[in-house]
Amino acid sequence: MTYCDLYVITVVMYIDLVPNRNSPPAILLRESYREGKKVRKRTIANLTKWPSHVVEGLRILLRGGTALQGLDEAFEVVRSLPHGHVAAVLGTLRKIGLERMIDSKTSRQRDMVIAMILSRIIDPVSKLATARGLADETKFSSLGEVLGVESANEEDLYAAMDWLLHRQGRIEKALAKRHLTQGSLVLYDVSSTYFEGTSCALAQFGHCRDGKKGKLQIVFGLLCTVQGCPVAVEVFQGNTADPKTLASQIQKVREGFGLQRVIFVGDRGMITEARIAEDMKGREGLEWITALRAPAIRKLVEDEVLQLSFFDKRDMAEIVHPDYPGERLIACKNPLMADKRVRKREALLQATEQKLDEIVHATKRTKRCLRGKDKIGLRVGRVLGRFKVAKHFHIEITDDGFSYHRNTDRIAEESALDGIYVIRSSVPKEVLDAEGTVGAYKGLSVVERAFRSCKTVDLKVRPIYHHLPTRVRAHVFLCMLAYYVEWHMRQKLAPIIFDDDDKANGDALRESIVSPAQRSPKARDKAQVKRTEEDMPVHSFRTLLMDLGTIVRDRIEPTLAGAKPFDKVTRPTPLQQRALDLLGVRL
Repeated sequence: MTYCDLYVITVVMYIDLVPNRNSPPAILLRESYREGKKVRKRTIANLTKWPSHVVEGLRILLRGGTALQGLDEAFEVVRSLPHGHVAAVLGTLRKIGLERMIDSKTSRQRDMVIAMILSRIIDPVSKLATARGLADETKFSSLGEVLGVESANEEDLYAAMDWLLHRQGRIEKALAKRHLTQGSLVLYDVSSTYFEGTSCALAQFGHCRDGKKGKLQIVFGLLCTVQGCPVAVEVFQGNTADPKTLASQIQKVREGFGLQRVIFVGDRGMITEARIAEDMKGREGLEWITALRAPAIRKLVEDEVLQLSFFDKRDMAEIVHPDYPGERLIACKNPLMADKRVRKREALLQATEQKLDEIVHATKRTKRCLRGKDKIGLRVGRVLGRFKVAKHFHIEITDDGFSYHRNTDRIAEESALDGIYVIRSSVPKEVLDAEGTVGAYKGLSVVERAFRSCKTVDLKVRPIYHHLPTRVRAHVFLCMLAYYVEWHMRQKLAPIIFDDDDKANGDALRESIVSPAQRSPKARDKAQVKRTEEDMPVHSFRTLLMDLGTIVRDRIEPTLAGAKPFDKVTRPTPLQQRALDLLGVRL
């Protein structure tokens, strides 16, 4: 036999699909082989009655692959990262232009600042915990991956905060340019928050609004539009009185923002008589709206300028007084506020009497009797200082006894003014009528809402752990920017959260501007049935973010040889898609 008579015999097995005229096609297991110079094939088995997945598994085996028992073995999910809330907040931040306000150029510092802003909204934690949440090994969401800052540590974040602080003035100026114009109403108020540590120059003992005794604190003031949109924030030492912060804000608005005509709105503890005389009067284009304190209102009553009979048929009246030349005084009475004040005063009086009775009993007991004018006075002072109603009691302390009774004349004098407040304004009637002026003052409630959101509900600015004054200022500014994003999100998400998205109809139900604000019928129905008009569950802003967080980005690795890993994002539920549509954000 010669070499030419030798042939290499190669046998290939495969599955063949053979058409059948009026019947389903036949599925045959065949083999192909060479005989001489010809290629032949023969049928080994008929697989037509086999289940389709078994036939497909055999086909994979014949091709050299690995057959699996089910789809669950075909893929492995190696990492799942919450992604929906990141996409929603980041998409909103970019749509409102905040990213370019921070810096028009792409940089690592800007991305880390944005990561910290988003973190305050999604999961407000310390900077160390934020850095761990961004890191590739311990990340809590897709935030670090989306922004490309997985390698950032806490020192990188601190450096980014320093970088941001240098741009605060420019960013606030851009916000003011967008939201304020000449003649705008500017709402201003201050709050405080407690501080952990003792080494920061800004942290001082002062009037604590958080109820944290023995804690150092800082004070920060917030400038807002009349709709409650934050524009600027400034941090002061913890012992700074509210009125002392006003002058710098006037300078910031008029010189920094270039608004020569502006109307400042502040409460009676902010825009005081001294601040008006020193910082506001005589300055062209600078107007104000505030309110009188109780002693000033009492003087109006004594001078018979403010007569309580005014309120028999109406709840608002404009009056004039020689002590306020060129200014407008608008007296208002809110019966609901009066009833609330009566109940609160009586509750405080009863609570005080209960504690004072305990002191009386201590002075009369046979064992360990309380004696000494100093010791008795110390305990009495502690009680009166707690409930703040000392002016309503006559107190008599001796070395061996103690007695008290209510000051009924003082209580009656104060009760006569319950529910009455007087708005003081320099704004001409042609610019803002009486209702508009009262409404502007009552609008300070939106600043208080911003403080609640920043301090407790959503962003949790407190407690503060930073020790450097610059870092404290940067931290508060970060929280303000986070609230700026949240404010815009709330406006767009109002139809599916408990916020009122039909305020115009609610305002139409009010008897007057003095009466309490009314929720619209649409908002009341939404709150009662807990369903939207589209029959979806109503959320709070916080729970909606949690719901969006269930949209995850999965990292999937196929088990088939040679297949590459890929990412897959969860399909949104109808409610989640509705939220994304309202925000104008795509996953």
